Amino acid sequence: MTDYVPPEVWTWDAENGGRFAKINRPVAGATHDKALPVGRHPFQLYSLGSPNGVKVTILLEELLAAGHAGAEYDAWLIDISEGEQFGSGFVDINPNSKIPALVDRSGAEPLRVFESGAILVHLAERFGAFLPAAGPARTECLSWLFWQMGSAPFLGGGFGHFYAYAPVKIEYAINRYAMEAKRQLDVLNRRLADSAHVAGDDYTIADMAIWPWYGQVVLGDLYDAATFLSVSDYPHLLRWAERIAERPAVQRGRRVNRTFGDPTMQLRERHHAADFDQTA
Repeated sequence: MTDYVPPEVWTWDAENGGRFAKINRPVAGATHDKALPVGRHPFQLYSLGSPNGVKVTILLEELLAAGHAGAEYDAWLIDISEGEQFGSGFVDINPNSKIPALVDRSGAEPLRVFESGAILVHLAERFGAFLPAAGPARTECLSWLFWQMGSAPFLGGGFGHFYAYAPVKIEYAINRYAMEAKRQLDVLNRRLADSAHVAGDDYTIADMAIWPWYGQVVLGDLYDAATFLSVSDYPHLLRWAERIAERPAVQRGRRVNRTFGDPTMQLRERHHAADFDQTA
């Protein structure tokens, strides 16, 4: 390690972005004009098969599996490695230029919804499913949903980035975020020791939000870090993660807008349930 002395005023050098040069920049707004495609279904999802995107496709597939035919959707791929999140059409529905973003066309006027947690709540309330309507159960569910929204950046942008993606291995950064990742895994393990699901007895959007991050980490499907993080220390979390992974809707949802790994697991766009058969 070498000592780094920050300059008096930080300036951005795109050359230092490496593989992330097209993903991150220090200003907001569109970089180019590009209209978004629109399919025939009530819900238009613009996303990628990363954990935040998978949350939403799991919920949409669970809604369809539960008989909510109005939840049919088109899922369009936003390739963030090519900077598609900075296209004018995408920025119009998510000024933060992050996936996922949803346009709800089921009403009189199209409604944009951005931030994965907001999309989950919007869809759950729209169909009256996977989110308790009122009372302590609703409060508990929302508490765990927002726990995930606040905690996962330490797992992804912190631990995942420095352990799996950074161009150099920085011991201090990996140690710092591994400690926090393990603390979060312990939070979930303790909770799931006494509860069938994260928010209680019922399967909810809290489970759907947490599983793509923490479930996939302990199952070895995210960052290839299961051994490094000693996930066997978290048996209750592992049990929950394995049970959620067995759900058919979860298996479908995690394939949507996926562009990496096993080609048979990839479904770059989803416009009809039959699309899953094309890659199986």
